[in-house]
Amino acid sequence: MSRSPSSSGLLPMPGSPSSSWALYRARFASVFRNSDTSVLVAFWLFGLINNVLYVIILSAAQDLVGSDVPKGLVLLADVLPSFLTKLVAPYFIHKVPYWLRIIVFVVGSSLGMFMIALTPPDKSVGVKMAGVVFASLSSGAGELSFLGLTHYYGHMSLAAWGSGTGAAGLVGAGLYVMFTDWFGFSVRNSLLASAFLPVIMLASFFLILPKGPLRQSKKAKEYRVVPDRDIEHDGAENDLPTANATSSLLAPELDTASTGIVTDKRDPLAKFRANVRRAKSLFFPYMLPLLLVYVAEYTINQGVSPTLLFPLESTPFKEYRDFYPMYGFLYQLGVFISRSSIAFVRIRHLYLPSFLQVVNLVVLTLHALLAFIPNVHIIFIIIFWEGLLGGAVYVNTFAEIMEDVPAAEREFSLGATSVSDSAGICIAGFVSMVIEGRLCNWQVQRGRDWCKKIEVS
Repeated sequence: MSRSPSSSGLLPMPGSPSSSWALYRARFASVFRNSDTSVLVAFWLFGLINNVLYVIILSAAQDLVGSDVPKGLVLLADVLPSFLTKLVAPYFIHKVPYWLRIIVFVVGSSLGMFMIALTPPDKSVGVKMAGVVFASLSSGAGELSFLGLTHYYGHMSLAAWGSGTGAAGLVGAGLYVMFTDWFGFSVRNSLLASAFLPVIMLASFFLILPKGPLRQSKKAKEYRVVPDRDIEHDGAENDLPTANATSSLLAPELDTASTGIVTDKRDPLAKFRANVRRAKSLFFPYMLPLLLVYVAEYTINQGVSPTLLFPLESTPFKEYRDFYPMYGFLYQLGVFISRSSIAFVRIRHLYLPSFLQVVNLVVLTLHALLAFIPNVHIIFIIIFWEGLLGGAVYVNTFAEIMEDVPAAEREFSLGATSVSDSAGICIAGFVSMVIEGRLCNWQVQRGRDWCKKIEVS
């Protein structure tokens, strides 16, 4: 059954009968009027800092392991521990209070970065990978915890988290370039500086984030849902249809939360079995589309894009190594924009953008084989589109859970579903380690040896 723009949470198309400037102004005002700025800032910083070390580590992959070790190894070390954490932690992590989790995440992330930075270049790569694992464990547990935390702070906290995670790609890559190229820091000093970034999470949680919703939740043995809020409508907002003012993801909620407390006196084994059943019910509507989009986009990023090269004279680049960073920047830009757009645009059919991402993978792989795309600027557009699709599926998946899953199951569901992105990246990491070399060899055999001309700096 199709939904109207008002019931779907989307703004009406300009020129349609239901559109007017008064409607747009009222809608935008309703989105932010009841938002707590401190909540937005705290969750934006949570998303930024929790993900930024992951990006910095991938940006430093070549410097960490050299040219003899596949870059996919760093990707797997950066993602596999996070995946395993997300796979098992949702079943017990609710026993640990959030304040203690934050401290553990900060210590683990900083410890990992110190291990990476302080390991001498002549020592085993394994020690550096151990540091990557520490940072990955903290990041994985942090993601499922912060997503669960949005349950207590409403939909705007999810929007802020999504925007922060999108910004992490741009900030992380930019910081590493700024430290190493602009400031002239060594790789060691750049990573040491990054090791202090997790401290920002401490300030976000203990100094910025309001604790009222969490304190109220302590009264419940398992879950406490967000209480209703009294909303006053005035001016142009009174002209809005009721459904339009309340059904948006980020508009004030009148019917999705309850003031009741849900307690659960079942034994731990019974609760574990119930959570397993919940996880199974999440797979097809939420987990699978998120898994598909991440497999496709990270296979593009790590396995296909290093081979999407053109003759230098037909491009804006001076060296073949410049293609990959530009692709990465355009991808991260798309992710940031789409993850930040959840306040205004909703996508409810999650499989559509996931399948479009698979189409991107097929098209770019065929181009790597057959070279039918005439110039690099078309590749730029496709890579940017890839980022838009990936970011949109991520944030809209969790937005759908916030709306559709019962309140008592929502915190677990948000955390459990987060396993899909890490699982997709892990699968893509293994695939990319194979596909990149084969695509490059295919091109060399047909006279396009550009992928072999990339020198290690």
